[in-house]
Amino acid sequence: MNDPAQFTRAQHLWLVAGAIPFLLSIFLLGVSLNSGLLTAFAIGWPLLQVFGYTMTLRMAKGDPSHDLVKVQVILHYIALALLLALVGRAL
Repeated sequence: MNDPAQFTRAQHLWLVAGAIPFLLSIFLLGVSLNSGLLTAFAIGWPLLQVFGYTMTLRMAKGDPSHDLVKVQVILHYIALALLLALVGRAL
């Protein structure tokens, strides 16, 4: 019998790195729906993440440390940095 596939340390790192902006986008969605600010962005960002991660993982054949997935994760960290800059400027 074959053992099930095990994730490497790099794959775990990229899975966690991708989960952080997703969880923050869900938090932003809750805050936005409560306050009414940035609602379109707060709804669209998690949807883009789900679609983007699904497509890149499919193209990478399930490897979370593939370059396509890494770029997708970095893209969402850039979106997070821009959001923080927007909020910081508003304060």
